Amino acid sequence: MISDGVLDLAVRRGIITDGQAQALRALAEDRPGVAVPSQPPAIPAQEFHPDPQAFLQSDRQDDEALRFVTSFADIFVSLGLALFFGSAAYFVRYYAGSASMWAGLAALAWIVAEFFSRRRRLALPSIIVLALFSISVFMATSRLIAQIDPTAPLNWWHPLDRQSWMLENAVSMSFAGLVTAFLTWLHYLRFRVPITIAAMAAALIAMGIGIAYWTMPSMNWQTFNGLLFVAGIMVFLAAMRFDMSDLQRATRRTDIAFWLHLLAAPLIVHPLIAAFGHGTLIDTRVAVVVLAIFFGLGVISLIIDRRALLVSALTYAGIAFGTLLRHTGFADITAATLLALGLFILLLSALWRPLRQSLLKLLPSALVIRLPHSHVSAS
Repeated sequence: MISDGVLDLAVRRGIITDGQAQALRALAEDRPGVAVPSQPPAIPAQEFHPDPQAFLQSDRQDDEALRFVTSFADIFVSLGLALFFGSAAYFVRYYAGSASMWAGLAALAWIVAEFFSRRRRLALPSIIVLALFSISVFMATSRLIAQIDPTAPLNWWHPLDRQSWMLENAVSMSFAGLVTAFLTWLHYLRFRVPITIAAMAAALIAMGIGIAYWTMPSMNWQTFNGLLFVAGIMVFLAAMRFDMSDLQRATRRTDIAFWLHLLAAPLIVHPLIAAFGHGTLIDTRVAVVVLAIFFGLGVISLIIDRRALLVSALTYAGIAFGTLLRHTGFADITAATLLALGLFILLLSALWRPLRQSLLKLLPSALVIRLPHSHVSAS
């Protein structure tokens, strides 16, 4: 007989809904001669044998469990989706043009989601279909607006000698971002795919950048990076809101938070590092600053128990470390840089939990108890 504890665990893991669990309890109570125990029977201390799987689950409670692949069927269906949509895009573009191709792909993506996302709940195909849907809506809308050319009556606002691709496409980007955000929100209400919220946030950011470029035609790269940084902070705060509403990371909200963190990371990391250097042309002073930023992001990642910030900053950290090696006269810079980064990742993975516990002990208890998987008592 399935106990209440097992049913509650199934609800937390998303195997069944809360309503289904209540229905199972009611069915067991109505069946004559059968009762559902409210708690599992007590086991004498001398007869207790620990369950290795329970210890394994407890030991992995800090891991970021991402619902990415539920079975090999996800991979098999994803291959089919790639072949189907690739061929469909070719034929529609050949006979109807580029704008019709993107609109057709968006419509097909919604139809396919009705089966693989709503009925079968396949993780990887749902992510692929959502990404294709949002990109197709954005591209179809921007192409349509570009064909209408709504910027012609407004060019008086923009200096003729400061035309750029971003400025020329600012209006179409703004409209496309707005339409994409609205349709991805409808997509989430229909299919509940966690990555949809991140796609909607990205569309809103694109809309904001388009509006900023049209209203400030003389905007420089420093201002642009500042806008990206502010957008990244806002997305990060939204991710933390989802994280702090699911401290045990057992519901869909933790998946939504993961994708939002993944979106926020490059928006935060790139403007910070771009403020001190440009690409690979950095000196020793800038390399030290970049590594300091990387260290700070590592501390934040440990506190919130998310690794996305560090992953986005690894490339910059590798460039900075390689610069320091170059100035020391080291022979094989590339191999040494990759070795150092690999060793850092392995050590951080092995020491993630004790390092996090040590950091949480330094924070106020009122903050600690609101963080996911906090192992420090609030008393």
